[in-house]
Amino acid sequence: MVYGRREVPQFAYSFKAFDPAIHVRASGREVNISPKAAREICNTVRLMTLSKAIELLENVEEMKSPIPFRRHKLKVGHRSELEGFPSGSYPVRAAKSILNVLRNLQANCEFKGMDPDRVQLIHSSALAGRVIKDFVPRAHGSSSPNFHTLVHIEFVGREI
Repeated sequence: MVYGRREVPQFAYSFKAFDPAIHVRASGREVNISPKAAREICNTVRLMTLSKAIELLENVEEMKSPIPFRRHKLKVGHRSELEGFPSGSYPVRAAKSILNVLRNLQANCEFKGMDPDRVQLIHSSALAGRVIKDFVPRAHGSSSPNFHTLVHIEFVGREI
């Protein structure tokens, strides 16, 4: 290790079958959002078209349509708007961050000459990143941990 230098992290995509001619991708690295909400949003928008996914997340931001919580469903209320799965929530903060990555993907589509309305999300993932350790001071000189797990968001699209 060299002291005095800060090493830049090297990030790689988890989608390995990437072909630059037919695929387009975008990622958000070390985003401070809930990993559970990010996972549920990514599973919901997978295999959607890009325009439909952007529209869904804009509705989540305005609290018009919920995201179904399939794995992390304990202590999550039921939503009457959902069909097929009762538990759901409105993860507004996570939706804003993921919407920024989807808009970046849309800009990458336009740059490559693809039609963003015909791009389908074939890969979407939310992976755990670094953990920011924080401690809250408590009574009698003790403290409690308050850790934040950052999230890596990845999207790969293909024109259909």
